Amino acid sequence: MRALYTAATGMAAQELNVQVISNNIANMQTTGFKRQRAEFQDLMYQSLRRVGSNSSDQGTKLPIGLDIGAGVKTVGTPRIMSQGNFLPTDSPLDVAIRGDGFLRVQLPNNIIAYTRAGSLQMDDQGRLVTPDGYLIDPAITFPQNASNITISQQGEVDAMLPGQTTQTVIGQLQLSRFMNPPGLEAMGDNLYLETAASGAPQTGNPGVDGMGTLLQSQLEQANVSAVTEMSDLITAQRAYSMNAKVVTAADDMLQQTANMMR
Repeated sequence: MRALYTAATGMAAQELNVQVISNNIANMQTTGFKRQRAEFQDLMYQSLRRVGSNSSDQGTKLPIGLDIGAGVKTVGTPRIMSQGNFLPTDSPLDVAIRGDGFLRVQLPNNIIAYTRAGSLQMDDQGRLVTPDGYLIDPAITFPQNASNITISQQGEVDAMLPGQTTQTVIGQLQLSRFMNPPGLEAMGDNLYLETAASGAPQTGNPGVDGMGTLLQSQLEQANVSAVTEMSDLITAQRAYSMNAKVVTAADDMLQQTANMMR
């Protein structure tokens, strides 16, 4: 009976693994998406002969033990924060982050969220917002009829105003970085929230103190490789199939044992 439960844990683990892989594949075209991977640990062991215990009255020790494993468990699905490729766009408000850091987004409840998706827009009041209408922090508002918008690698936002011959500084984009970016909580909509595991944000201008820089009119693509995901998917399917065969083999053995008792 033990083999049935052990194999069942393997099937459950690979089912979750496939779910993680399917989410990665589904978000291959999501701006700024960071792929996840499933990580596993073995479960507790039943020790039938403990290694190092006495094997005789003369004090000899067992050089090896006899341990029976109970299967596998999923310990986490960390995000891989590697850099994605850059996709040129025609929008002057699009920005890609090259290096460390997240754009700051003010939610309606005044909580600050963080994103790598730099597909920014301008609302009806001229404010710089995300596609969901959330304000970029610190707030940047463009005067009416502003043109020739430029965003420098250091995050300075300039625009040409009516009646002027030189560009005017409109605002300054800032980035936040974390000691442990995979510790951020994903809330959907390409947004992350600070947690105790991520550490407190360190905020500053792009290109300063190790912060990443900005690329105007470009977007960071998802760091998902179709080849890698398909390879992982095949591996997960084969592992699930082998665990299912263990269940079948254990069932056949139990059936044979039961037949012997008739």
